Amino acid sequence: MMERVDIAIIGTGPAGLSAAITAVIRNKKILLLGDRDLSEKLKKAHEIQNYLGFPAISGEDLAAAFQDHIDRMGITITEKRITAIYAMGKYFALQAGEEMLEASAVILATGVVQGKPLPGENEYLGRGVSYCATCDAPLYRGKRTAVVGYSPKEEREAAFLSEVCSEVLYFPMYKDILSLPDSVRVIREKVTGVEKLPEAMRVLTEAGAYETDGVFVLREAIAPGQLVPGLQTEGAHVTVDLNMAASLPGVFACGDIAGMPYQYIKAAGQGNIAALSAVNYLDKQRV
Repeated sequence: MMERVDIAIIGTGPAGLSAAITAVIRNKKILLLGDRDLSEKLKKAHEIQNYLGFPAISGEDLAAAFQDHIDRMGITITEKRITAIYAMGKYFALQAGEEMLEASAVILATGVVQGKPLPGENEYLGRGVSYCATCDAPLYRGKRTAVVGYSPKEEREAAFLSEVCSEVLYFPMYKDILSLPDSVRVIREKVTGVEKLPEAMRVLTEAGAYETDGVFVLREAIAPGQLVPGLQTEGAHVTVDLNMAASLPGVFACGDIAGMPYQYIKAAGQGNIAALSAVNYLDKQRV
Protein backbone atom coordinates (compact mmCIF):
# COMPACT_ATOMS: atom_id res chain seq x y z
CA MET A 1 0.00 0.00 0.00
CA MET A 2 1.25 3.46 -0.87
CA GLU A 3 1.95 5.97 1.88
CA ARG A 4 -1.09 8.00 2.89
CA VAL A 5 -1.03 11.42 1.22
CA ASP A 6 -2.55 14.66 2.40
CA ILE A 7 -4.74 15.23 -0.67
CA ALA A 8 -5.75 12.90 -3.49
CA ILE A 9 -6.78 14.86 -6.59
CA ILE A 10 -8.74 12.93 -9.20
CA GLY A 11 -8.70 14.44 -12.67
CA THR A 12 -6.07 16.09 -14.87
CA GLY A 13 -8.08 18.79 -16.58
CA PRO A 14 -7.71 22.50 -15.68
CA ALA A 15 -9.47 22.02 -12.31
CA GLY A 16 -7.36 19.10 -11.13
CA LEU A 17 -4.07 20.61 -12.33
CA SER A 18 -4.85 23.95 -10.69
CA ALA A 19 -5.70 22.18 -7.44
CA ALA A 20 -2.46 20.21 -7.59
CA ILE A 21 -0.35 23.34 -8.15
CA THR A 22 -1.95 25.19 -5.24
CA ALA A 23 -1.70 22.21 -2.89
CA VAL A 24 2.01 21.77 -3.66
CA ILE A 25 2.64 25.48 -3.11
CA ARG A 26 1.00 25.01 0.31
CA ASN A 27 3.45 22.17 1.07
CA LYS A 28 0.93 19.33 1.01
CA LYS A 29 1.80 15.83 -0.13
CA ILE A 30 -0.50 15.06 -3.05
CA LEU A 31 -1.43 12.22 -5.34
CA LEU A 32 -2.63 13.46 -8.73
CA LEU A 33 -4.61 10.72 -10.45
CA GLY A 34 -5.67 10.82 -14.07
CA ASP A 35 -4.47 10.71 -17.65
CA ARG A 36 -0.87 11.70 -18.41
CA ASP A 37 -2.19 13.10 -21.69
CA LEU A 38 -4.27 15.53 -19.58
CA SER A 39 -7.75 16.41 -20.81
CA GLU A 40 -8.82 15.02 -24.18
CA LYS A 41 -11.71 17.51 -24.20
CA LEU A 42 -9.26 20.40 -23.76
CA LYS A 43 -6.87 19.21 -26.47
CA LYS A 44 -9.70 18.98 -29.00
CA ALA A 45 -10.76 22.61 -28.45
CA HIS A 46 -10.07 24.51 -31.68
CA GLU A 47 -9.73 27.97 -30.11
CA ILE A 48 -10.25 29.33 -26.60
CA GLN A 49 -10.88 33.06 -26.42
CA ASN A 50 -11.63 33.74 -22.76
CA TYR A 51 -8.68 32.23 -20.85
CA LEU A 52 -6.97 35.21 -19.20
CA GLY A 53 -3.50 35.84 -20.59
CA PHE A 54 -3.87 33.42 -23.51
CA PRO A 55 -6.02 35.14 -26.18
CA ALA A 56 -7.20 32.94 -29.05
CA ILE A 57 -5.15 29.94 -27.91
CA SER A 58 -5.80 26.42 -29.16
CA GLY A 59 -6.70 23.71 -26.66
CA GLU A 60 -3.57 21.80 -27.60
CA ASP A 61 -1.33 24.78 -26.89
CA LEU A 62 -3.08 25.53 -23.60
CA ALA A 63 -2.64 21.90 -22.55
CA ALA A 64 1.08 22.19 -23.41
CA ALA A 65 1.32 25.27 -21.17
CA PHE A 66 -0.36 23.35 -18.35
CA GLN A 67 2.05 20.45 -18.83
CA ASP A 68 5.05 22.78 -18.71
CA HIS A 69 3.76 24.33 -15.48
CA ILE A 70 3.37 21.05 -13.60
CA ASP A 71 6.69 19.80 -14.97
CA ARG A 72 8.46 22.86 -13.61
CA MET A 73 6.91 22.16 -10.19
CA GLY A 74 7.84 18.49 -10.23
CA ILE A 75 4.21 17.34 -10.16
CA THR A 76 3.71 13.86 -11.58
CA ILE A 77 0.52 12.17 -12.71
CA THR A 78 -0.35 8.67 -11.54
CA GLU A 79 -2.37 6.77 -14.15
CA LYS A 80 -4.69 4.71 -11.98
CA ARG A 81 -8.44 4.38 -12.50
CA ILE A 82 -10.28 5.13 -9.25
CA THR A 83 -13.54 3.19 -9.12
CA ALA A 84 -14.66 3.88 -5.54
CA ILE A 85 -13.82 6.21 -2.66
CA TYR A 86 -14.80 5.31 0.90
CA ALA A 87 -14.89 7.62 3.92
CA MET A 88 -13.02 5.80 6.70
CA GLY A 89 -13.34 8.38 9.46
CA LYS A 90 -10.04 10.28 9.53
CA TYR A 91 -9.03 9.33 6.00
CA PHE A 92 -10.36 8.10 2.65
CA ALA A 93 -9.67 4.78 0.96
CA LEU A 94 -9.51 4.95 -2.84
CA GLN A 95 -9.92 1.74 -4.79
CA ALA A 96 -7.58 1.51 -7.79
CA GLY A 97 -7.90 -1.94 -9.28
CA GLU A 98 -6.82 -4.41 -6.59
CA GLU A 99 -4.90 -1.66 -4.77
CA MET A 100 -6.23 0.62 -2.04
CA LEU A 101 -4.79 4.13 -1.76
CA GLU A 102 -5.20 6.43 1.24
CA ALA A 103 -5.61 10.19 1.53
CA SER A 104 -6.63 12.54 4.32
CA ALA A 105 -8.71 14.66 1.90
CA VAL A 106 -10.04 14.22 -1.62
CA ILE A 107 -10.61 16.68 -4.45
CA LEU A 108 -12.90 15.49 -7.26
CA ALA A 109 -12.09 17.09 -10.62
CA THR A 110 -13.24 14.27 -12.89
CA GLY A 111 -15.49 16.21 -15.22
CA VAL A 112 -19.04 15.06 -15.85
CA VAL A 113 -20.43 11.79 -17.10
CA GLN A 114 -21.85 12.47 -20.56
CA GLY A 115 -25.32 11.03 -20.98
CA LYS A 116 -27.49 8.95 -18.69
CA PRO A 117 -26.61 5.50 -17.34
CA LEU A 118 -27.69 2.61 -19.55
CA PRO A 119 -30.99 1.03 -18.56
CA GLY A 120 -30.09 -1.73 -16.11
CA GLU A 121 -26.57 -0.35 -15.47
CA ASN A 122 -27.19 0.97 -11.96
CA GLU A 123 -29.52 -1.89 -11.07
CA TYR A 124 -26.95 -4.59 -11.81
CA LEU A 125 -23.77 -2.79 -10.77
CA GLY A 126 -21.75 -5.33 -8.79
CA ARG A 127 -24.10 -8.10 -9.92
CA GLY A 128 -22.92 -8.61 -13.48
CA VAL A 129 -22.01 -5.01 -14.37
CA SER A 130 -18.56 -3.62 -13.50
CA TYR A 131 -16.67 -0.36 -14.02
CA CYS A 132 -13.17 -1.82 -13.63
CA ALA A 133 -11.60 -4.53 -15.79
CA THR A 134 -8.44 -4.66 -13.69
CA CYS A 135 -10.49 -5.21 -10.52
CA ASP A 136 -12.94 -7.81 -11.74
CA ALA A 137 -11.19 -9.65 -14.60
CA PRO A 138 -10.29 -12.60 -12.31
CA LEU A 139 -14.00 -13.20 -11.72
CA TYR A 140 -14.45 -13.87 -15.44
CA ARG A 141 -11.41 -16.04 -16.16
CA GLY A 142 -12.34 -18.40 -18.97
CA LYS A 143 -15.78 -16.79 -19.30
CA ARG A 144 -17.50 -14.48 -21.78
CA THR A 145 -17.45 -10.72 -21.25
CA ALA A 146 -18.70 -7.63 -23.04
CA VAL A 147 -17.17 -4.15 -22.90
CA VAL A 148 -19.14 -0.99 -23.61
CA GLY A 149 -16.38 1.54 -24.28
CA TYR A 150 -16.99 5.28 -24.43
CA SER A 151 -13.52 6.33 -25.64
CA PRO A 152 -10.50 4.77 -27.37
CA LYS A 153 -8.71 4.66 -24.00
CA GLU A 154 -10.95 1.77 -23.00
CA GLU A 155 -9.51 -0.44 -25.73
CA ARG A 156 -6.56 -1.25 -23.47
CA GLU A 157 -8.99 -2.67 -20.91
CA ALA A 158 -10.68 -4.80 -23.56
CA ALA A 159 -7.31 -6.08 -24.77
CA PHE A 160 -6.40 -7.00 -21.18
CA LEU A 161 -9.67 -8.88 -20.72
CA SER A 162 -9.01 -10.85 -23.90
CA GLU A 163 -5.95 -12.35 -22.18
CA VAL A 164 -8.13 -13.67 -19.35
CA CYS A 165 -11.58 -14.35 -20.81
CA SER A 166 -12.70 -16.91 -23.36
CA GLU A 167 -14.55 -14.24 -25.37
CA VAL A 168 -14.63 -10.44 -25.36
CA LEU A 169 -17.27 -8.45 -27.25
CA TYR A 170 -16.42 -4.77 -27.67
CA PHE A 171 -19.15 -2.18 -28.27
CA PRO A 172 -17.49 1.16 -29.16
CA MET A 173 -19.71 4.15 -28.36
CA TYR A 174 -17.53 6.37 -30.59
CA LYS A 175 -16.37 6.52 -34.21
CA ASP A 176 -12.58 6.60 -33.86
CA ILE A 177 -10.33 4.01 -35.49
CA LEU A 178 -9.97 0.95 -33.29
CA SER A 179 -6.72 -0.62 -32.14
CA LEU A 180 -7.64 -4.01 -30.73
CA PRO A 181 -6.24 -7.54 -30.94
CA ASP A 182 -7.98 -10.01 -33.25
CA SER A 183 -9.19 -11.90 -30.17
CA VAL A 184 -11.64 -9.05 -29.43
CA ARG A 185 -14.85 -9.08 -31.45
CA VAL A 186 -15.93 -5.54 -32.32
CA ILE A 187 -19.67 -4.93 -32.64
CA ARG A 188 -20.63 -1.52 -34.00
CA GLU A 189 -24.18 -1.40 -32.70
CA LYS A 190 -25.61 1.20 -30.34
CA VAL A 191 -26.09 -0.30 -26.88
CA THR A 192 -29.52 0.41 -25.43
CA GLY A 193 -29.31 -1.41 -22.09
CA VAL A 194 -28.27 -4.44 -20.09
CA GLU A 195 -30.39 -7.22 -18.60
CA LYS A 196 -29.77 -9.96 -16.06
CA LEU A 197 -30.75 -13.49 -16.96
CA PRO A 198 -30.91 -16.41 -14.48
CA GLU A 199 -27.43 -17.62 -15.45
CA ALA A 200 -25.92 -14.77 -17.49
CA MET A 201 -26.14 -11.15 -18.60
CA ARG A 202 -27.48 -9.75 -21.85
CA VAL A 203 -26.35 -6.65 -23.75
CA LEU A 204 -29.18 -5.06 -25.71
CA THR A 205 -28.52 -3.07 -28.87
CA GLU A 206 -30.66 -1.40 -31.51
CA ALA A 207 -29.99 -4.40 -33.75
CA GLY A 208 -30.18 -7.33 -31.36
CA ALA A 209 -29.06 -8.90 -28.08
CA TYR A 210 -25.84 -10.58 -26.95
CA GLU A 211 -25.55 -13.01 -24.06
CA THR A 212 -22.44 -12.84 -21.89
CA ASP A 213 -21.30 -13.61 -18.35
CA GLY A 214 -20.32 -10.08 -17.39
CA VAL A 215 -20.57 -6.53 -18.75
CA PHE A 216 -17.94 -3.83 -18.29
CA VAL A 217 -19.21 -0.28 -18.81
CA LEU A 218 -16.09 1.86 -19.20
CA ARG A 219 -16.22 5.66 -19.25
CA GLU A 220 -13.66 8.35 -18.51
CA ALA A 221 -15.70 9.43 -15.48
CA ILE A 222 -17.97 7.60 -13.05
CA ALA A 223 -21.12 9.27 -11.76
CA PRO A 224 -20.10 10.97 -8.48
CA GLY A 225 -22.83 9.31 -6.41
CA GLN A 226 -21.47 5.90 -7.42
CA LEU A 227 -17.83 6.93 -7.05
CA VAL A 228 -18.26 8.22 -3.49
CA PRO A 229 -21.06 6.47 -1.56
CA GLY A 230 -23.08 8.90 0.53
CA LEU A 231 -22.08 11.98 -1.45
CA GLN A 232 -24.87 14.47 -2.09
CA THR A 233 -25.36 15.08 -5.80
CA GLU A 234 -27.73 16.85 -8.13
CA GLY A 235 -27.92 15.02 -11.43
CA ALA A 236 -24.39 14.60 -12.80
CA HIS A 237 -22.96 17.23 -10.41
CA VAL A 238 -21.63 17.19 -6.86
CA THR A 239 -23.39 19.59 -4.52
CA VAL A 240 -20.80 22.07 -3.18
CA ASP A 241 -20.70 25.33 -1.25
CA LEU A 242 -18.71 28.44 -2.20
CA ASN A 243 -15.57 26.82 -0.75
CA MET A 244 -16.04 23.83 -3.09
CA ALA A 245 -16.75 21.62 -0.06
CA ALA A 246 -19.03 18.64 -0.70
CA SER A 247 -21.50 17.08 1.73
CA LEU A 248 -18.91 14.67 3.17
CA PRO A 249 -16.26 16.40 5.34
CA GLY A 250 -12.89 16.23 3.61
CA VAL A 251 -14.32 15.91 0.10
CA PHE A 252 -14.14 18.84 -2.31
CA ALA A 253 -15.19 19.15 -5.95
CA CYS A 254 -14.28 21.58 -8.71
CA GLY A 255 -14.64 22.13 -12.42
CA ASP A 256 -17.41 20.64 -14.55
CA ILE A 257 -18.35 18.10 -11.86
CA ALA A 258 -19.27 21.01 -9.58
CA GLY A 259 -21.83 22.35 -12.05
CA MET A 260 -22.23 24.75 -14.93
CA PRO A 261 -20.93 26.77 -16.65
CA TYR A 262 -18.45 24.41 -18.29
CA GLN A 263 -15.57 26.84 -18.81
CA TYR A 264 -11.82 26.18 -18.57
CA ILE A 265 -11.03 29.36 -16.66
CA LYS A 266 -13.83 28.71 -14.18
CA ALA A 267 -12.54 25.18 -13.65
CA ALA A 268 -9.02 26.42 -12.93
CA GLY A 269 -10.31 28.99 -10.45
CA GLN A 270 -12.42 26.42 -8.64
CA GLY A 271 -9.44 24.07 -8.49
CA ASN A 272 -7.50 26.78 -6.67
CA ILE A 273 -10.36 27.30 -4.19
CA ALA A 274 -10.81 23.55 -3.63
CA ALA A 275 -7.11 23.12 -2.82
CA LEU A 276 -7.08 26.05 -0.39
CA SER A 277 -10.21 24.68 1.29
CA ALA A 278 -8.67 21.19 1.54
CA VAL A 279 -5.52 22.69 3.09
CA ASN A 280 -7.65 24.59 5.62
CA TYR A 281 -9.60 21.39 6.40
CA LEU A 282 -6.39 19.43 7.03
CA ASP A 283 -4.89 22.16 9.19
CA LYS A 284 -8.01 22.15 11.39
CA GLN A 285 -7.86 18.36 11.73
CA ARG A 286 -4.35 18.62 13.16
CA VAL A 287 -5.20 21.21 15.83
